[in-house]
Amino acid sequence: MLSNVENTAVRACLAGGRHLRERFGDEVDAEFSRHDVKAAADRASEARMLDVIQSAHPGHAVYAEESGDVAIEGDYRWIVDPLDGTNNFVSGLPSFATAAAVLDDDGPVVGSVYVPVADDLFVVRRGEGVRYDGDPVRADSDVPPAKATVAFVVGHDVKLDGRLDEADRLQAALGDVTKRVVESWSPCVHWGALARGRLDGMVCFHPDDEEQHVGELLASEAGASVARPGDGLYVAATNGDVCEALLAAVS
Repeated sequence: MLSNVENTAVRACLAGGRHLRERFGDEVDAEFSRHDVKAAADRASEARMLDVIQSAHPGHAVYAEESGDVAIEGDYRWIVDPLDGTNNFVSGLPSFATAAAVLDDDGPVVGSVYVPVADDLFVVRRGEGVRYDGDPVRADSDVPPAKATVAFVVGHDVKLDGRLDEADRLQAALGDVTKRVVESWSPCVHWGALARGRLDGMVCFHPDDEEQHVGELLASEAGASVARPGDGLYVAATNGDVCEALLAAVS
């Protein structure tokens, strides 16, 4: 059963992602607000992903970022992000992805992330590790904290409820203990980089479910060191020293 679910997750991400790649660089059809962007490409990608998922698994529950709860009953629940990195997409920056996570009663069990411009495909299943373009990968490096590059993820609610000052303080604290902090506008792209050991850490502050479920599954199955210090924070790193330094900084 899970092999079929995994196959569907991959096909859905490819269907949405390939459409995004075709549209990337065209004239943008989007609505802009201070803290968000809604593009027609989001909806088009989501429609293609949902068509794949619901055709293969009509009995599964499905939540999609643009449509909300599409179906609410089922032993498995899909979380679909049709365009992670919309702001990047409409700005002509190639850092964006499609993502799907599948949850059971114990949490995320299957996930897929596709980065269309780079043609990078990540597939993860609980207990079976992470594959990048078909090959197993690990979140493993011996980079010390002072030479580490980490991504900082801030959820949409933080931008809306007056906690941006707190996020700024956390980001500054991370900068004090690392070489570079990347403010992530496309978390799934960075989760993939972490799973390959190319990015040294991820710090999330009240992140959005659409990216976090698949991200945490990628981190854990790739063998990253992880910590949940509370107050909406999640830390993952490619080695224990970096994880401890990040944890100390945000604590």
